[in-house]
Amino acid sequence: MLKQFPSAVWATAFATFVAFMGIGVVDPILPLIGRKMGASPAQVEWLFTSYIAIMALAMLISGVLGTRLGGKRTMLIGLGLVVVFATASGLSPSILALALFRGGWGLGNAFFTSTALSIIVGLSVGGMGPAITLYEAALGFGIASGPLLGGMLGEMSWRDPFFGTATLMAVAFLATWRLVKEPPRKEAPRTARDIFRALRNVPVLTNALIGLTYSYAFFTILAYSPLTLGHLSAISLGITYFFWGILVAISSVFVVNWLLKRMHPVRVLAWNLPFLVIVFALAGLMPGHRLLYLIVISGFFCGISNALFTTLAMEVSPYSRSISSGAYNFLRWSGAALAPVFSGLIGQRWGMTVPFFVAGAILLCGWIWLLMRGGLLQSAMAAQTEV
Repeated sequence: MLKQFPSAVWATAFATFVAFMGIGVVDPILPLIGRKMGASPAQVEWLFTSYIAIMALAMLISGVLGTRLGGKRTMLIGLGLVVVFATASGLSPSILALALFRGGWGLGNAFFTSTALSIIVGLSVGGMGPAITLYEAALGFGIASGPLLGGMLGEMSWRDPFFGTATLMAVAFLATWRLVKEPPRKEAPRTARDIFRALRNVPVLTNALIGLTYSYAFFTILAYSPLTLGHLSAISLGITYFFWGILVAISSVFVVNWLLKRMHPVRVLAWNLPFLVIVFALAGLMPGHRLLYLIVISGFFCGISNALFTTLAMEVSPYSRSISSGAYNFLRWSGAALAPVFSGLIGQRWGMTVPFFVAGAILLCGWIWLLMRGGLLQSAMAAQTEV
């Protein structure tokens, strides 16, 4: 297994790990930032919405840059931007400045994530399946480690997690610069029009829109739910989301591979999503101390969904890796961007657990659509396998 991944792939996987660690590092310090800066739940949630919204928009150009500048250069630009804006976030004088700097951080992360999967797939010698598994493992463990890092450093100051992330991203920058190389088969230069052309492909659009509903639900957990557990300390929140992320990682790597040996990816996803809908419905009914356990349990179902949506994004599309990834991520992150601020506004006005009902209802719509269009996705995968 290890021989399938040269050093360049491992370096990219490490950078992926650190990049997704940066997403969750804010989780355990959200209540603390709100108290220190006198910000409402909706204002605090802009730290995620600005980050993800800029990331979604940047997906329109980041994949294009990857085909023109090369994946390595695009990754280095992204990692460098994250170092700069993560440091600036730690120096922020206000919630508005912090939200703006988080937007710049999202720009850097878009440049990185749009090319990381392409490089891992392009340089791996064992096929797409193991490459996606490695990517999802790095993503999952990064998401798990981010809250733990944020919780430990946040005990001293809410600013320290940002400085810690900037330091790790600088290490990832050096590892990428030293070890990563371009895949032997370079993609032809693309334009932003290619992203929209890909989205006119019905299977690509269908998977991306269902993924949008899931991403809304996912970021209701990751970005909003810490505000419902504001009675916990930063380190307690960090440990909670660490265990949640561990379940994300384990299920996305090991459980999914076990399931895929027995069922088609679309069928696995069709069985998995309703369990997640039930978790959201229960979360809307639970008081704070029980809600904590539901959040952790949701990580199991989130990990399965993460891996399957990534697999479908690459395998239902007739387009290149960068265009397929860019088209899927543009719509997926658009849904993710809406979740934090909408959840903050809904929770602020109608009750802190109401956003879980909303996220569950949106995900239910995505599941119903999957049941209606699952045959289309299966046919698209079969067609690409024959090519």
